[in-house]
Amino acid sequence: MTLTSIALALSLALPGALSGVSAPAQETTWCPEVPGHRVECGTLPRPLVQGRPDLGAVTVGYARILRRETAGPAKGTILVNPGGPGGQAIAQHETFTALLGGLLTDHDLLLVDPRGVGRSGPLTCGVPAGAVVTEPREGLLRLVGRCADNLGPRAAGYTSAATADDLDAVRAALGIPKVMLYGLSYGTYLLPVYAQRHPERVQSAVFSAAYPIGLDPLGRESAQAVSLTLRRICERSGACDGEWAVRDLGRVAARLRAVPARVPLTVGGRNRWVALTEDRFAQLVYSSASVAVGAVPSEVPVVGRLPRALRGAARGDDRELVALMGEIMAGDLAAYEGMDMGIAATVSCNDYPRPWPVGASLAERRRHFERAVGRARPGEFGAFSPLGFARAQADAGDYCLRWPAKGTGRPYVSTGSLPDVPVLVLNGDLDGITAEANGRKAAAQFPRGVFVSVPNVGHVSEFEPSGCVAGVVTAFLRDGRTPDTSCLAAIPPVKVSG
Repeated sequence: MTLTSIALALSLALPGALSGVSAPAQETTWCPEVPGHRVECGTLPRPLVQGRPDLGAVTVGYARILRRETAGPAKGTILVNPGGPGGQAIAQHETFTALLGGLLTDHDLLLVDPRGVGRSGPLTCGVPAGAVVTEPREGLLRLVGRCADNLGPRAAGYTSAATADDLDAVRAALGIPKVMLYGLSYGTYLLPVYAQRHPERVQSAVFSAAYPIGLDPLGRESAQAVSLTLRRICERSGACDGEWAVRDLGRVAARLRAVPARVPLTVGGRNRWVALTEDRFAQLVYSSASVAVGAVPSEVPVVGRLPRALRGAARGDDRELVALMGEIMAGDLAAYEGMDMGIAATVSCNDYPRPWPVGASLAERRRHFERAVGRARPGEFGAFSPLGFARAQADAGDYCLRWPAKGTGRPYVSTGSLPDVPVLVLNGDLDGITAEANGRKAAAQFPRGVFVSVPNVGHVSEFEPSGCVAGVVTAFLRDGRTPDTSCLAAIPPVKVSG
């Protein structure tokens, strides 16, 4: 749902008008080598915007990792998306072959880089991703607007619907009758869009760290998840009082709303101060602090250090909180190094619902946004103020305030109809990015959707090292039935600083 994806945690249009399904291109020099498997790679030309040949085309890159036993036909083809928007599928072939290794004896794995990503023409709009960390909110909104200005009418070509149609064009070109969908984070938005547009091509699906197509643009579920996470880690560890931690969170958010703290940060080799406002603080604790929670059970994760830091800050001693927030920001900057906001901003601002009419003026958009925030009921945003948390959204809230209406489509709206196939949805119960409540809504979209809550992990539960979650995913994809999930109970609670 944000720039953060499994891609980060683990590690341009072409001239001419093209449409329809073409034969796959010859294999390429960038085709990955996977021990024990033959890999077929190629590219497929696709129109940038249907009906606009003047805007050119994109070339979509794919890699199909063939099953080890090739004497007979594949029992299925798993189509994956690692999240983002902006996650590269092909570059993460080692991650997915390791995760799904048990299936690849008789199943194929299809990795397709979405348009604007990796081998599908990386999209740039001249706005560094690190701006999410360092720019004040108004500055970030201006940069997002500048991104749209730099892309011009080409921005309209980068939508989840267009990417979904690219995926199906690759499927058709390779002669694959049906696919098994496996999406992480943003992939749990993109692949249901695929399922709506091409329902007859879906065999089954697994969605991890999921959220629904009709997401709340103000992020209420994530706001509430922060308080819920504090209560859970305190109760399970016995190292803190969850109710006190939530009260401290509210006190600190209120103080930062009135008087921001200052966090020292090295940016581009220079030392500078970054204002820790309520919205920046909220973004760090709901999003960045959720990544890879539970991945190293022997260590205290960032979220496990938060209660003690909040305790000090609520009593006037900001040193530990400032140090922790600075550590998170430095880590985010390192993860975003060299990245451009192009595809993340474009997909978010083309597709996601907004609290204003798309055709409204800037002044009207502000009024609609402020009205939506002002209607919030007490507690809807947990310990944060409605405005503070809504402006913390890395891809929603007022993020697209300056994204122009001209030349872009309207936000994607679900048809309300998704295929009647087996679907498993898993969300970590300490995840603030794609909160557990959003996972339940994502499962409810499908007639046969089953939701599983994974205890003691954050964003993308496959990070947990026991192999339990990976085993559940693999078993479901093989059989189309929810397997025994009792191993989840053995995932240990995260450590919390005393």
